[in-house]
Amino acid sequence: MKNKELEKSYKYKLVDTIDYVPGSVVMKTILKKNTGIVAISSFDKGEALTFKTSPFDNFIQIIDGEAEIIINEESKIVETGHAIIIPAHAINIVMANKRFKMISIIIKSGYEDVSI
Repeated sequence: MKNKELEKSYKYKLVDTIDYVPGSVVMKTILKKNTGIVAISSFDKGEALTFKTSPFDNFIQIIDGEAEIIINEESKIVETGHAIIIPAHAINIVMANKRFKMISIIIKSGYEDVSI
């Protein structure tokens, strides 16, 4: 199933565009272009995206709850209203010790030949 973008020219309260699903990580695309992606995700307590790297910087803002984000083995607690940038090529883990929702923005300007 194709992950459809949110409708353009419509006002959203982003935190309400995605629900928590027990035992799951849910991801929804807000915008996807050749030069980057904006997505929203919800993580139920105990869920994680583990041991990944990306060739691009990833801006993450927590819009509900609290996330533990480990970047190159250094843990950071990121709470509602706060943001963090995961540097390109860094080994990272996004963990839900408590459930949370986040917005992720990846811009790959200068890397047009690499896909997300």
